Amino acid sequence: MTPAWETAADVVSVICLLGGAFFAFAAGVGALRFPDLLARMHAGTKPQVLGLVLVLIGLALRLREGGAVWALVLVAVFQMLTAPVAAHMVGRAGFRTGKVRNDLLVVDELSRDLDDTQSGGPRRDEDV
Repeated sequence: MTPAWETAADVVSVICLLGGAFFAFAAGVGALRFPDLLARMHAGTKPQVLGLVLVLIGLALRLREGGAVWALVLVAVFQMLTAPVAAHMVGRAGFRTGKVRNDLLVVDELSRDLDDTQSGGPRRDEDV
């Protein structure tokens, strides 16, 4: 590789690493400062995943080895697959146990769905 390419990759790597650190810091501050479970969950997943992906991109640009880069890609893919699912399950568990502030919800479709499930399912025109 040419020295110009290595210098450019190092500069982009530093930018990605600093951006990822900023997003991870913002996720931590949001998880501490937001008022309710859903807002904290949002702050803990979205910027955290973006921050981790930026850090992994910066690390891949710095390492520049095929095996290491593929391992970092796997970490990013598994993080993007598992973090939203975990956040969804935490949100549903918090909603079902009453930890969600209903006054902050704009739309509450889950209460209706839970009520329909507990009463035997939604009524359809054929059932009447």
